[in-house]
Amino acid sequence: MKQNGTVFGGTLLVAGTTIGGGMLALPVLTSLGGFVPSLVIYFCCWAFMAGTGLLFLEVSQWTKQESNIVTMADKTLGTPGKVAAWILYLFLFYCLTLAYVVGCGDLVSKSLSGSIPTSAGSFIFVAIFAPFVFLGTKVVGKLNIYLVAALAFFYFTFFFLGFRFIKLELLSYSNWSLSLKALPIAFTAFAYQGIIPSLLQYMDNDQLKVRKAIIIGSFIPLVAYIIWQGLILGIVPTYGPGGLAQALENGDNAVYPLKNFIQSSWVYPIGQCFAFFALLTSFLGVTLGLLDFLADGLQIKKTKTNRFLLCCLIFIPTLFMGFLQPGLFLQALDYAGGFGCSLLLGLLPILMVWRGRYYLGFKSTYTVPGGKSLLILMLLFVSFELVFEITKQFIR
Repeated sequence: MKQNGTVFGGTLLVAGTTIGGGMLALPVLTSLGGFVPSLVIYFCCWAFMAGTGLLFLEVSQWTKQESNIVTMADKTLGTPGKVAAWILYLFLFYCLTLAYVVGCGDLVSKSLSGSIPTSAGSFIFVAIFAPFVFLGTKVVGKLNIYLVAALAFFYFTFFFLGFRFIKLELLSYSNWSLSLKALPIAFTAFAYQGIIPSLLQYMDNDQLKVRKAIIIGSFIPLVAYIIWQGLILGIVPTYGPGGLAQALENGDNAVYPLKNFIQSSWVYPIGQCFAFFALLTSFLGVTLGLLDFLADGLQIKKTKTNRFLLCCLIFIPTLFMGFLQPGLFLQALDYAGGFGCSLLLGLLPILMVWRGRYYLGFKSTYTVPGGKSLLILMLLFVSFELVFEITKQFIR
């Protein structure tokens, strides 16, 4: 059945999936590097992730419609690629789902003045919003328009209320060597590729529409992140009591320390509302992509009963982990970006396109321009990030 999704709707799905927990963590994890270095990291990661999204689109033309990353890897890289895709996809998307469930659970708990623990807040959040994932892409696509509208409203309201508190001298701080610590979370912040198979289905495999949705939908978060970065780093100092370095140590999101530096009864609650919708839109996109992945990988038809079972596979493990470790928000995002996004959404599409184009001779109606030179450049970039992340974990 054709869904006839629009470029506007597809763009919002990409933007909504991208803007999420990563945005709330970015100012915290980039604060040690400073404002200007973080912008360079953002631009490089956006360009790279927009490119890999288009690579996934090219590969998708070599496989059947509605196939997911595991099928793409199997067709281009064989059994080793299929196994790697399975492991990496599950690792990445469960990490992201865990981060969003824990993050929203914390917001629910704080909205009730801490009267319930984060784990209970996570359960309430999943109980309310998991049914929309069960209903599928078409319902989420329509709902997402309203959610992104709410996200935009609270974002701009937060900006107009908060910009007068910005201190330009705070934005002048920079430490280029420490800025590299932002690479893992920046990869996560621009992740949306898991929804491309669902996007193709939503747009009835119209490649031109999907390309526009990928480029525009991923660029919107770049602009939003730059403004958001300037707002947070311009208000909250990196060091000192209640600063961003302390938030990093405590595992808090970027909104939480604002209440220590803004004398306003409105800014912090508006920021919390923005944080909630940012997490919610990304939660829906990520879990929808995970459901489609599991259905494709397990070769399960998406009947009502099977969709319910797939939702149980997604939410029961994440709720259990959130109950055991309710403070995993930043840690889950760091692992997701440093390893999951880099390998699955960075390295894998490069390898798939290289082998598919130059060894298997696959042709498609759309080919990402740049040839081998672009693929090599992208390979060097993601390799640098992986070496840095492995070194960081080893030192830790």
